Amino acid sequence: MEVILLERIARLGQMGDTVRVKDGFARNYLLPSGRALRANEANRTKFESQKAELIARNEERKQEAFGVAGQLRGRTFVIVRSAGETGQLYGSVSARDVADLLNAEGVKVSRNAAQMKQPIKTIGLHPVLLSLHPEVELEVTFNIARSQDEADRQARGESLTSAAAIYGDDEEENYDEELVEEEEAGEEEASA
Repeated sequence: MEVILLERIARLGQMGDTVRVKDGFARNYLLPSGRALRANEANRTKFESQKAELIARNEERKQEAFGVAGQLRGRTFVIVRSAGETGQLYGSVSARDVADLLNAEGVKVSRNAAQMKQPIKTIGLHPVLLSLHPEVELEVTFNIARSQDEADRQARGESLTSAAAIYGDDEEENYDEELVEEEEAGEEEASA
């Protein structure tokens, strides 16, 4: 089906472009959400008459997105979740969780603003791309930790999933000493 885009859509086209899309995508997403019109002569003339209004509305949304981006730029958000000793989360942090956290912080974003290929499943510092408008994208860092104390340690650059962090420095040294002793004992047995 051919449609006329009423706003810029990533990987599809600019406002005013006539593009061919699959029927289901047009019927279920583009047309109901008001992002496109069916490409026929009546709608072409309708688009031309509303073009100035659509451009003004798009510019207004773009300025709002720049305002939100200004609020978020350089900030790191902490999400506290339960996780195992190795840093594997019991569950995950999804795009919905990211949007809910930002909305709770007073930054209004839609649930599909967070562009994540897959949910976050480990503790650590994770950058997440936020698409606030088709022309405004921003990368925000999320600090996933087991507690606020661990989040502060991660922010300072400490690793919480290394053997030293999990078992303490003493354990790692003892383990290394045990390995050396076992290797020496194995060499003695082999030579005897």
